[in-house]
Amino acid sequence: MAVSMESVIADIEAETADLRELLTGLPEGPDGWDAPTPAAGWAVRDQISHLAFFDDVAVRSATDPDGFTAEVLPQLADGTIAPDTIAERYRAMPGAELLAWFDGARAALVTAFAGIDPSVRVPWFGLPMSAASSLTARIMETWAHGQDVADGLGRERVPSSRLRHVAHIGVGARAFSYLANGREVPTDPVRVELTAPDGSRWTWGAEGAPDRVTGPALDFCLLVTQRRHRDDTALLAEGPLADEWLSIAQAFAGPPGGGRKPGQFAGGAE
Repeated sequence: MAVSMESVIADIEAETADLRELLTGLPEGPDGWDAPTPAAGWAVRDQISHLAFFDDVAVRSATDPDGFTAEVLPQLADGTIAPDTIAERYRAMPGAELLAWFDGARAALVTAFAGIDPSVRVPWFGLPMSAASSLTARIMETWAHGQDVADGLGRERVPSSRLRHVAHIGVGARAFSYLANGREVPTDPVRVELTAPDGSRWTWGAEGAPDRVTGPALDFCLLVTQRRHRDDTALLAEGPLADEWLSIAQAFAGPPGGGRKPGQFAGGAE
């Protein structure tokens, strides 16, 4: 899925605006910044500190790749910047300060990547990736953690064409999902056919593949970011490879996540 840096920037700005709409005017306390989200032990504030912190880290990877590799990567290995550690570190920060941090970090992220050739490789936690892919991953993170915020606040979000970024990463991460779970990576393809929010069809993989995944793009994105259990989606798997993949699908880097429980969010996307 070839994209220009300009289009990726436009999409991350739009995704950011949607998240900001959820956060504007949010009060302190259990009905606002301290509202629990489906991520165990994390409140709304923890979702935002996570995004802000790793936006800053992404800026470092783009503007100082040697420093990122020498100084930041070891901190992940020793747990200094593990997600739960970051959440705890900034938990006492007032909501207004968190929002200002997030706004500044996101603006710096856009500025940093706007000046980079989209094909340039930048380091990250795992293998280096193109600058365009790195920024696309920030869209995925924003959408996924934004879903946690929306769920925590009891708000509904309108799905958009930006889900294609999330779905594309999820499809591309099929092999990683197996590696993260200590399983052998299959060599045969899986066809993916998703219904986009506007009713059009998004496809990946060989058209004639006997194994295939079909269903709403929203549900696929919720599954691969582990924001919904497979049982709570309308996704269909045909063939053993498709079925196995959906049971372990993971679009984000790191070890397998805990995901969500079956029945926690019943009734997949329409």
